Amino acid sequence: MSTENKTNIPVNTGKEVAKTSWPDIHPIADMERAFDRLFGGSWPSLWRRNDLSLLDNMFEQEGLRLPSLDVVDRDADILVRAEIPGIDKKDLNVSLTDNLLTIKGQSSSEKKEEKGDYHRHEISSSSFARSVSLPSAVDASKTVASLKDGILEVTLPKVESSKRRSIPVQ
Repeated sequence: MSTENKTNIPVNTGKEVAKTSWPDIHPIADMERAFDRLFGGSWPSLWRRNDLSLLDNMFEQEGLRLPSLDVVDRDADILVRAEIPGIDKKDLNVSLTDNLLTIKGQSSSEKKEEKGDYHRHEISSSSFARSVSLPSAVDASKTVASLKDGILEVTLPKVESSKRRSIPVQ
């Protein structure tokens, strides 16, 4: 056999120490690899940033949609907007503990259809809870929440010591 057709193949003798990064040896990464082998590699990873939106889609398919949140830090207050279509005011609970704002909601529906021997009865329900840490101290007693067209807006006035001030440069 001529040496022209041969290629060198590295052989691991077991004496070399394998170089692995932290995620490669973490138990969750091992579990992800096991799921990939079992189900064909379509599971989103907790380690890859691009897969985080896929996790949201997974929750949504199971009826566990988490609302998108915007937190706007303004001079005198903080505005938190949450997208919660299909949720009524009576099914919302907004609470504030220290600097943690929590929004909880639930919805349910029941559909019945009867035509001759055909009967259909569907019941569905879902709930969510989302919490966000606020960037500064707020006055809970002056907090206002409103719901319009599926958008919840929570305005949280900052305490005087947390308000943004302009400092002139001398």
